[in-house]
Amino acid sequence: DRVIISGNIATHGMAIMSVREGLEFESGILSDTAALNHTVYMLLNRFGKDIKFLRDPTRGGVASVLNEVAELTDLGVELVQNRLPVQEQVEAACEMLGLDPLYVANEGIFLAIVSETIADDFLQTLKEDEMGQNAATIGIISANHPRKVILESRIGGSRVVSYLTGEQLPRIC
Repeated sequence: DRVIISGNIATHGMAIMSVREGLEFESGILSDTAALNHTVYMLLNRFGKDIKFLRDPTRGGVASVLNEVAELTDLGVELVQNRLPVQEQVEAACEMLGLDPLYVANEGIFLAIVSETIADDFLQTLKEDEMGQNAATIGIISANHPRKVILESRIGGSRVVSYLTGEQLPRIC
């Protein structure tokens, strides 16, 4: 099975943080919150039973949602950092603040786990939708590393992506 995200990671959370904390970045970070009901309805009608999981990664971000999946299924999640859709200015702001985009709150995106047989068609359909233009396949579900999320880094190493420890920043709900 493949893990697909419908849009950019951490954009909304960083936009909220910049407003709340009065942070100014060289280029403005704008919230990408969106109503996804029509997109989700279309995908459910077209792919139905082959969508195994669908959830928004608001609290705790992408990392927390995928850790819950791994924990509850006794399977592993293998992510590829180069495939994570993170806007350049969001990644720079996270780096400056010492935040990992995988833990930053999101609005207006969802994570989907879909059957391998429909993954390419699902992603293409999502990318053709106005709300899914930045969609990407970010990883796979695997029997390797049960109950763990593993991230393959840009330089070829790997690390465990665990649950967030401490307070979620920014808390938007």
